[in-house]
Amino acid sequence: MTPSLKIGLFGAGHLGKIHLQQWQEIPRASLIGFYEPDDTTAARVAGQWHIPRFTNATELMKAADAVDIVSNTTAHYPLVKTALQLGRHVFVEKPLAATLEEARELVQLCAESGLKAAVGHVERFNPALLALQQEGQALQPLFVESHRLATYNPRGTDVSVILDLMIHDIDIVLHLVGSRLRRVSASGVAVVSQSPDIANARLEFENGCVANLTASRISLKKMRKMRLFQRDAYISLDFLEKKTEVVRLNEAGADQDELAMPIELGDGSQKTISVHLPEVPVVNAIREELQDFTDAVLGNRTPRVSLQDGYAAMDVAYQILEKMKAQQALAGN
Repeated sequence: MTPSLKIGLFGAGHLGKIHLQQWQEIPRASLIGFYEPDDTTAARVAGQWHIPRFTNATELMKAADAVDIVSNTTAHYPLVKTALQLGRHVFVEKPLAATLEEARELVQLCAESGLKAAVGHVERFNPALLALQQEGQALQPLFVESHRLATYNPRGTDVSVILDLMIHDIDIVLHLVGSRLRRVSASGVAVVSQSPDIANARLEFENGCVANLTASRISLKKMRKMRLFQRDAYISLDFLEKKTEVVRLNEAGADQDELAMPIELGDGSQKTISVHLPEVPVVNAIREELQDFTDAVLGNRTPRVSLQDGYAAMDVAYQILEKMKAQQALAGN
């Protein structure tokens, strides 16, 4: 008999409903019930999807093999902790917890339990990034530039734009660069909420790479782009439009592409510029991350985005927030 995973969903709000829908499409996973404290939301979900509602979170955890936590950030820590203590595998939306201390405790608890746990950094499964990875593209970025701009939406303003938006790019940069962080500088301002709504951060790594990250949730248009610059190559990722572009500088005569453009360098030598558009897979990123979690549990392997990854992104995010506070304090003086 093929093993199957019984899933309990916690949080049936906007994102929770999307998760609920995606679980219906994932082989070897069965959504057995959901927990949602809001009666109106819960009644609507139960009526539409005919999935049992649990009014006691612990009872749902005990009935499930694994839990999917899509609740408010403040509820992540108690729900994840209880699930791990009950011996349940965990998928939790980003950020991992409301504070670094909570996140650190959850990472330690997970390590001691031997359970599988993943954090929902969905951009790791974005088709644009998957296309780059499937190409086997050798990545050694020396400079990274990202812009993640969103129009204003009250949902998510319970945390700063760093933990709401920029944390996606922090996670991707840490994953791609693969080096220890050496220095952080940042600035940002609160415009419409009580926490920063627009911010810029500069991350310097020990291997010499520099990443310049900008995030805003008060822009007039949406943008989710990342550009990677490395020796003899420029790579553009558009997470919103799901497009990937690789521009290479090759030795003259080495490129067989008829469309390659020859250029003459300042020292008199010649090279060619070629543009490659990797094939972008047609996939749903949320379904991909939930499928990866399911496969990790049933296949006894580490999920692609582990709790340690989630903590590392949070750690850098809080360093950025501290730099912003220091900068604001100096401005106040």
